Amino acid sequence: MTKSRRGDSKSGKPLHQVRVLVGRARHQAGSLSRELRKLGADVLEIPFIEIRKPRSFQPLDTALLNLRNYDWLILTSVNGVEAMWERLAKLRLNKKSLRHLKIAAIGPATKSSIEERGSKVHVVPKEYVAESVVKSLRRQVKGKRVLLVRAKVARDVIPRELRKAGAHVDVFEAYETMVPKSSRTRLRSALRNANTRPDVITFTSSSTVKNFVTLLGRQRPAKKRPSNLEGITFASIGPVTSATLRELHLEVDVEAEQYSIPGLIKAIVTSTRPL
Repeated sequence: MTKSRRGDSKSGKPLHQVRVLVGRARHQAGSLSRELRKLGADVLEIPFIEIRKPRSFQPLDTALLNLRNYDWLILTSVNGVEAMWERLAKLRLNKKSLRHLKIAAIGPATKSSIEERGSKVHVVPKEYVAESVVKSLRRQVKGKRVLLVRAKVARDVIPRELRKAGAHVDVFEAYETMVPKSSRTRLRSALRNANTRPDVITFTSSSTVKNFVTLLGRQRPAKKRPSNLEGITFASIGPVTSATLRELHLEVDVEAEQYSIPGLIKAIVTSTRPL
């Protein structure tokens, strides 16, 4: 792994003089950026992803108005939680309408977001990826009706595998992810300028990886890391994101052991320690 800077132990902050580019959606970047700054990092925020409402909420609204027909609810992101509860409010539905449901959340952040809204989460998988959700639920959903609320474009692992396990799965989109065009010029400029060029770039989902490549203007995957990205550490939140990086020939320098924002931060800190 290449590193152009390392944390300065004399400062007492492990990420002192380490410039980290955070590519999360604008409204979500705050928590990651805040924790990195506490550790001394110079944080640059350029969103690789933009969250938008779907063209129509009618399919999701219809499902929410018929929640009594479902046994399980699966939520795979904080964005999904926020969008769903916004629709519940629009439809004048309260937490009582969810009381009969068993709820599965893909990770701790999603779980916290659900619990903050007054609902109980029954299942959180050991690993915060779709495959682990399936493993946690496979034996519990046979003959059950499952409502999966997620992004417009997402991996089909959960619905496919749960249907194989005998569940009746309905999938509804609560939001969609887009490439923020306004980030294109900022990203290219940051990579060219020595005063803004990052030492570390964080990737928190496969979408952030794909959109990063789009923002760079690459029409097809290069066979090796482009020269303008040499010397930059690529930090991935987990194996699914890492797989997408590798598919696009962007090798993974750092991968979180715990697939969460705290896990990603820990991995970055570890990677910048002097050898």
